[in-house]
Amino acid sequence: MSFNIPRNGKKRIVVVGGGFGGLNLCRALKDSGYQVVLVDKNNFHQFPPLIYQVATSGLQPNAITFPFRKLFEDRKDFYFRLAELRSVHPEENYIQTSIGKLDYDYLVLAMGATTNFFGSEHLAENAIAMKTIDEAMGLRNALLSNFERSVTCASPEERQELLNVVIVGGGPTGVEIAGAIAEMRRYILPTDYPDLDVNNMHIHLIQGDDRLLPAMSEKASRKAYDFLKELGVEIETGKFIVDYVDHKAVFSDGRTLPTRSFIWVCGVRGQSVTGLERERFGHGGRLKVDAYNRVIGERNIYAIGDLCLMQGTDPEYRHGHPQMAQPAIQQGLNLAENFRALLKGGNVRKFTYRDLGSMATIGRNKAVADVMGSHFTGFFAWLMWMGVHLISILGVRNKVAVFLDWAWSYFTYDKSNRMILMAKKPRVLLEREEREKVSHWGVQSPPVIPAENPGAQAVSAHARKIRENPPS
Repeated sequence: MSFNIPRNGKKRIVVVGGGFGGLNLCRALKDSGYQVVLVDKNNFHQFPPLIYQVATSGLQPNAITFPFRKLFEDRKDFYFRLAELRSVHPEENYIQTSIGKLDYDYLVLAMGATTNFFGSEHLAENAIAMKTIDEAMGLRNALLSNFERSVTCASPEERQELLNVVIVGGGPTGVEIAGAIAEMRRYILPTDYPDLDVNNMHIHLIQGDDRLLPAMSEKASRKAYDFLKELGVEIETGKFIVDYVDHKAVFSDGRTLPTRSFIWVCGVRGQSVTGLERERFGHGGRLKVDAYNRVIGERNIYAIGDLCLMQGTDPEYRHGHPQMAQPAIQQGLNLAENFRALLKGGNVRKFTYRDLGSMATIGRNKAVADVMGSHFTGFFAWLMWMGVHLISILGVRNKVAVFLDWAWSYFTYDKSNRMILMAKKPRVLLEREEREKVSHWGVQSPPVIPAENPGAQAVSAHARKIRENPPS
């Protein structure tokens, strides 16, 4: 396989990752005089703030995704390639991917973050994460399957495990999914499962911090707590889940909670990057960058969004900017302007973050918002939350689809996307994946991930066997 992208005399910018940062960077580089190549393991951009609504049957996946090729169909000197980054080779100025090598003049790493299991492989294997569309669909299938099984199982103990939902993490994602599942229990389950006693369903939200939404104001935290209690969510703060064994969530004090819906949303860390020196990484597996988003110690490699760690440039963000959409968007746009300036011999501009506020929704008419020093709760905050997210979704069709789904749910108290869909990969895709593993791992040992940057995917047993006993 090959990228099949000829050089055309223009400097080449390779962007790895089409999230908020990478997407806005590529869009802002239109007619910039560069050749731009976007590399992503998906062929679509996804809208993470609404992924929890896919997981709880409120939206279909295609309502919050948009194909890259459609977004850039009218662009010259732009290429998209479906591939996964394997390693970076800064000395030779190329990247190794699942489809081959690609050289660059400038490299921008914008792969974002992944779920942080704090070094526990056992939790990573057994908990249900919710960071991507794939994971959201997996969670939706798990919840709906557990509901179906709960009406047919013979054991009361198993039924309780199926009906108990444990959510670990009291940040915006944890609060929002707890509220959404609580509304499913209140409005959906009594009609879909009339022979099921919904009073036996318990939703537990576990937060290690002493309050919910620790990154938001005290008022937002208190109000979110009150809204969730109204919905019947059982909240425990200052508690830590350390393991999940035999369908039981295990607390640090040894106490257990039986559940087969064990949802882990209590932190993120930067996506793994192989090939860069250990000193390039800071806490949370994030790449240390300067005020221009250039990776410290590198000449032509940049990092933006959740993957980067910018310290020492702003006293208010001594530990880096929040891993949310706005910093990624603003960094992408600033870096695009700097690339234009570099080409023209102009001055580049340091990145300055403008905090536009934070929001979280807990259910119908219930939300909290910290905006420009003001704090809003309830119905008005809920309208603000809806407006901001509708504006931010890509594509008119997607905006209309989301609005209609929200309107339908609001007036009917119903969610119409409650299908259990299990995708089956055809043989041609399975064979291709195995060939890619063999072509990569069969010729070299797996990369050593820096201690500060663990979490790389384990090599499959099949690929490992081939590597240790290569075919003659």
